[in-house]
This record gives sequence, structure tokens and C-alpha cells, in this order.
Amino acid sequence: MEASFLVQNFVPLMFAGLLALLITGFPVAFALAACGLGFGFLGMEAGLFPASMFQALPLRIFGIMQNDTLLAIPFFTFMGILLERSGMAEDLLETVGQVFGPVRGGLAIAVILVGALLAATTGVVAAAVISMGLISLPIMLRYGYSRVIATGVITASGTLAQAIPPSLVLIVLADQLGRSVGDMYAGALLPGLLLVGLYILFIVAVAIFKPAMVPALPAEARIYRESNGQSGHKSLIALLLIATVVGVAWAQVHDALLRDWLERSMPAPGDEVVILSMTIASLVALSLSVFNRVTGLGLLSRLAEQVTFVLMPPLILIFLVLGTIFLGVATPTEGGAMGAVGALVLAGLKGKLNLNLTRQALESTAKLSTFVLFILIGSTVFSFTFNAADGHIWVEHLFENIPGGALGFLFVVNLLIFVLGMFIDFFEIAFIVVPLLAPAAAKILPELVPGMTSDQALIWFGVMVAMNLQTSFLTPPFGFALFYLRSVAARNDYTDRVTGENIPSVKTTEIYKGSIAFIALQLLMVAAIIAFPSMVTGSLTNTTAVDLDSVTLEASDSAFDDPSSEEADKAGTDLQADEAKDDAAEDDPMKDIPGAAKR
Repeated sequence: MEASFLVQNFVPLMFAGLLALLITGFPVAFALAACGLGFGFLGMEAGLFPASMFQALPLRIFGIMQNDTLLAIPFFTFMGILLERSGMAEDLLETVGQVFGPVRGGLAIAVILVGALLAATTGVVAAAVISMGLISLPIMLRYGYSRVIATGVITASGTLAQAIPPSLVLIVLADQLGRSVGDMYAGALLPGLLLVGLYILFIVAVAIFKPAMVPALPAEARIYRESNGQSGHKSLIALLLIATVVGVAWAQVHDALLRDWLERSMPAPGDEVVILSMTIASLVALSLSVFNRVTGLGLLSRLAEQVTFVLMPPLILIFLVLGTIFLGVATPTEGGAMGAVGALVLAGLKGKLNLNLTRQALESTAKLSTFVLFILIGSTVFSFTFNAADGHIWVEHLFENIPGGALGFLFVVNLLIFVLGMFIDFFEIAFIVVPLLAPAAAKILPELVPGMTSDQALIWFGVMVAMNLQTSFLTPPFGFALFYLRSVAARNDYTDRVTGENIPSVKTTEIYKGSIAFIALQLLMVAAIIAFPSMVTGSLTNTTAVDLDSVTLEASDSAFDDPSSEEADKAGTDLQADEAKDDAAEDDPMKDIPGAAKR
């Protein structure tokens, strides 16, 4: 009786067992592995699985360690930590703040832009939120910014690391969904940039309708002035116009130049053209500034030079990494390696590269990479047992009965991820929840858009999940980004070191209130991704399905027209290989698991 109950309710009991282990505070990686192994042995005792089931598990574990895609995680992590600890965040916030400071809401816009840049370099929410909380929050409070706006813009900008390439979240999601990291980056690029635009439009609206909440930077706080008292913005605008003209000119000839070089027949994707054009424009701006500094011509203002030397190097590094990936010249792993080397070079040029900094970056990278690998191994053990019990079919049937069909599936899944994101980290969600939902997503989502392939549907689904996780990081009372800012915001009243005025402490309720408007903007972007899938899939290359059976038959017919030909020998060898695979499949201990589960 007990064995029969276990067999009939095996999958729900697995979920309950995992939840019980997680509630006890047991480490996630070990909870997943223990649940998978424990229920696997119970299933074997109950006759649900064959005794040889776990023989294939070691090969799965070695497969994880041989996964080249996951190498991108330590590379991008190392790049981000180096750039962040070499003082890039401080320089960017100070410089961009000086550019936009003279206008109302300028400091908030600077925080958003720097947050987007940190997202594309560090890729970690905690690093971005803590850096901006330590540097920009005291400045915004010093000059009279609304506490709700100041805290909200910092936490929201920090969470951009979830959705803007090259994001660690997108790498993990691409691996778990079995899709290309390059396609995931291409799909997330436009939604991520649009979200940055939404944030800026919100600040502009606040500056128009509630100007007292976002005052301009006072004249005495603008440090990059010319000897004649001018701000230097005219020179900066002129340099920006020159770089823009060069970038637009490159966009016109990009396809013609690279089509012959890469020997491709298809036109260049839009995201590739944008990234490469911005790379060329940034290189031109940097070259002009270097030429002006070396020759001493004085054609550029102090502000223009400062912006170029601070902003362009990390921008060029990001554009080169993404550009090589989008061009197909480098894989994401190779792009990450190039980014890590570029970060070492930039830290060296700033004079910040030393043994201590390198050791700290390597230690942090090793810890994060080990953390990810252990969770992935644990989730593999769990999903091994789960799939052996036809758990993926159980999940599909569960969602097929949801009212509303594919739209109902999207609503429930987004609600589930939204709630889970408030309690557990995105790595756990990516390794536990996403693999369970992926088969159902691949089967259900193409129904919404005529002509959408399952590959495109999974990219769309992955970008949607990344944007949703970003939303959940802001939601009170458990949003992680709120806790990160709370850890560095002033808990007690203090005297400002510049103005000498008393600054009241930052309350937790102010941090919570500040996130509400940005949560609404992020939910609006999630809704836009659902309503306009082409926002994600429009930059993906359509692939033509190939009938493998017809290819085999054609090869066989052509090969055996002349039995003495080399093609016949090759075809015979292929047939022998196929027969060997069939024999191996018959001996595969996993083959009879679905049948055993059904019995």
C-alpha cells in the first residue's frame, strides 16, 4: 500500500521533500542532491526504477564539468570584479554626474546610466547596488534629492545587471534552456535598453512635474570648469556629434564590408550593426581625446576629456566583447576571456592593478564559480530522478489544464518566478525551476505566435524570466536589492563633510517606497515582452528545419550507385556506426526508465 502510494504520487512528494529541506536552511546544492538521491533510492526500492538507474549519473556530472559555455561565468565575473574594485564605479558616477548635474534630475539620470554600464561590466546586482549606494546616495541627499527617488533609482539601476548583456543570468538561463548564449544576448539587448529608457523618462517626468524632488547640481559642485568659467559642455557635444556621424557612416557600410570578410549571404542583424557602430564611434572619440592631450592643442574642454577617458575604455571593452559574440568571431566563453584580459589592461592603465587586487578578484571569482557549479551538480542529480519519473510530463500536463492556454501559462509562470525571486537567489531559480518549465514552454508558447519555432520560444521565455527576476529583486519586503542598499545606507543621522549640514538617517520604509514606481516600470516591460515577442525574437536568425531521414536516404542512394566508390565505403562506415549506436542504446540502463515509471 505504501509503495503504491509512493509510485502514484512520486513527483509531488519529491517537490514536498525538496521544499522541506530548503525550509530547514540546508544548503541549496546539497538539498537538491540529497533529494534526488534519496527519492531515487526510494523509487528503486518501490520498483519504480531499475537498480541500474544511477549508472548514467557520473557521465552527467562529468558533462557539466566539460561544458565550455559555463566557462563564461568565471571570465565575466573576473572582468566585473576587476573593473569594480579598480575604482571604475567611483570615476563613472563622478564624471557622468558632472555631465548631467546642471539639469534637474541629472544626478538620477547619471545613476541610471552608470547602473546600466555597471550591469554590462560587473553583471552582479549586489556589486552594482552597493557601489552606487556608497558613492551616489550621500551626494543625492546632500543636494536635496527626494529620499524616495534617490533610493529607488539606486536599487532599480543596480538590478539592471539581471537583463543587460553580458549578464551572468542570461548565461545560466541559456545553458539551462539549451540555447545559444549569443542568441540570448541578442534577444535581451533591446528590452534591456528600453528599460533603461523607461527609467530615464520617469526621471524626466518627475523633473517636469515635481522639480523640487530632483534639484540640479549647484554651481559650486561642478568641478570640471574651464579657465573662462564655462562648463565645457559645448566641446563635449561637438565631440559627441563627430563620433555619432562616424558611427552612422559605419552603419551604412557595415554590411557591405563584413559580408565579404565573413563570407556570409544573409544581411547583418540589427544588434550587430548597432554594437559595431557604437564601438567605432567610441574608438574615434577616444582617439581624438588622446590626440588632443598629446599635442596640447586644447581643442577639447576638461569635461570632454574627462568623460572620454573615463567612459570610453569600459564602453569599448563591452562593445568589443558583445561585437565579437554577435559577429560569430568568438564564442561567449572566448568573449569572456577577452573581457577578462581587457579588464586587466584597463586596471593596469589606471595604475590600480596589483597583486592584492588580482588575488581578491581571483578568490571572489573562484567562490562564485564553485557556488554555481555545486548548485548545478545538485540540480542535475535532482532532475535526473525527476525526469526518470516522467516529472517533465507531469509538469506539462499540469500547465496544459490551466485556463487561458498559453497566456494562462505565462501568467502563472511569471507569478511563480516573481514570488520565488523574493525568497531565493536567481541561481537557484535558474537551476531548479527553469529546467522543469522549459519543456512545457517549448511546447505551449509557439501556439501564441504563428511561425515561432521552439528555439525562438525558449529565447523569448528566457529573456522574460530574466526581466521578471529583475522585478522580484525590488519587491518589498524581501527584495534582495533593497537589503543591499539597506546595508550601506546611513542608519543614523550624520554631518555632511562638504556642506556641514545634518543629514537624517535613511529609513527602511523610504527604501521600500522608492522601489514601487520602478517595480511598475519593470512589470510594464515584462508585459511588453509578452505582448510584442518580436522585441526579443526579431534579432534572432531563423533556421531552416532539416529532415535527417531524407538526408540519410539521399546519401545512401548516392553512395551505393557505385559500390567501389569512396562514398560507398563512407556510407558503410556510417551504417556500422549507426548499428553500434543502436546496440549501445539497447544496453542503456536509462532506456527502460520511462516504461518502468509508467508501470
